[in-house]
Order: sequence, then structure tokens, then C-alpha cells
Amino acid sequence: MRTFFGIVAFSLLIIGFFAGFSNLGIPQINPAPPPVEEKVDLGAMTMDQFIALGEKIVTGKGTCMLCHNAVGGRAPLLDGVAKVAGDRLKDPRYKGTASDLAGYIRESMAVPSAFVVAGFGKAGSGDSESPMPDVTKGSIGLAAFEVEAVVAYLQTLGGSEVTVSIPAGAENQAQATQEKSARKPLGTAEEVIAQFGCGACHKVAGEAGEVGPDLTQVGKRGSKEFIRRSILEPDAEIAKGFEAGAMPLDFGDQIYAKELEMLVDYLAKLK
Repeated sequence: MRTFFGIVAFSLLIIGFFAGFSNLGIPQINPAPPPVEEKVDLGAMTMDQFIALGEKIVTGKGTCMLCHNAVGGRAPLLDGVAKVAGDRLKDPRYKGTASDLAGYIRESMAVPSAFVVAGFGKAGSGDSESPMPDVTKGSIGLAAFEVEAVVAYLQTLGGSEVTVSIPAGAENQAQATQEKSARKPLGTAEEVIAQFGCGACHKVAGEAGEVGPDLTQVGKRGSKEFIRRSILEPDAEIAKGFEAGAMPLDFGDQIYAKELEMLVDYLAKLK
């Protein structure tokens, strides 16, 4: 009987130790508040402000700079698009319907495979298919007024005349877009992957992104702690063949703690 009580006491001691360590020894991840987009009053906005909105979208919500940067070289730079659009529209490989710079930029965001710059297509496609997603759908989901703002910004960035105008009725679009910013927590890891566009860069959950490391067997390469850190601090350890600065650093501010742990658990099982 003494042995029995000794085993029980030892078991309770071990359980108590691990419970205390899990609560005090492991850093706690607290859910971040829902990201709130800046209020946009398009009715009172000047063209300069509309162009500035386009810049914010390119560097923020649109995640354009994730690939269109000089570090990774995974997509063409955007500052010269105004100068090369004319030649691309005349290129025999062009499959779109645009007839001017604004139309080309607009089309490139929604139908990126209409023209793929040489060297930037999906592997094995002969530069006929772009790895870029349709940014008007999916996790990015730019509204029509946001697309026009990006067009205006890229025209200015390339030294071209701005030919677009602030869309009529865009105030309602802006309000609807802002109301969607406060979201409910996602229920599955697959929903998290879709929401945050992981498949645009990685092979994961049936997606075939090619600009980031293949995650289909990431559970073989590291522990849950490694995977969690790679999401929250992507530049802490860079996979061979890839460059620092390619993955956004603010996922920790956007993803809820429960979603993060679902994603980590899901990736850890991919072996």
C-alpha cells in the first residue's frame, strides 16, 4: 500500500511540474485583436490621396512586395511597368485583351497568366503560366476601387500620366471592405492557409506555390517549435536556396493564437 501511495504521489508531482512548466515556463501566445483597416473616405479623397492609398495596398494588403522585390527576384519589379507595358502588349506571347497601360496593370492583377515575363513563369510551363494568384479573389481579395488605386500608383511610380479616376460609388465598396476586416476565428488549418495565402508561395494543402520552401513534408524537417518560430520570425532561420525578407514579418499580428496552433499542428503532421 505504501508503494501504491508513493507512486500516486510521484505521479501527481510530475503532473504538477509539467502543468506549472506549461503555464509559466513556455511563453504564452495571446490572441491578437482583429486587424482593423484604416477608414477610407473616398468621397472626400483627392487623386494624390488615392495614389497614396494604392501605395499602401501594394506594400500592405496586396502583398505585392512579397515577390516583386529586388531581394528574392521572384517576380518583375514594378517601378518600370509603365515603360515596358507597351512592348508587352505587342509581344506575340501576350494573350490578354488590354489596349493601354491601365488595362494592362488591371489585367495583370486579375489574369496574371495573360502575359508572363520571361523567366518568371511556373516551372515547366515555358513561361506560359504565372505563379501569381488573382489578387481580386481569395485571401487578398482586392475590391474594384483598390485595384484602381493600385493602377494609379503604378502609373505614377513609372512616371506615366494617371488615366484612372476614383470610381463612382466606391464609398459603398470601401465601407463593405472595412466591415469585413473584423473577422471570426477560422475553424481549420486549411482555412488558415487559404485566408493568409500560404499556397501562393508554398506547396501546401493542395496548392502549388513555388516561390517559398515546399511544405508538403515540413514535419520531417523540424519540431512544432521550429515551425511556429518560422511563421512568427521567418527570417530567424532561412531555408537553403531562399533569401531573407521574402516572407512577411507581421503574421504574428494578423493570426489568432488558436489559428496559429492549428496551423502548427497541421504542418507538423506533414511527414
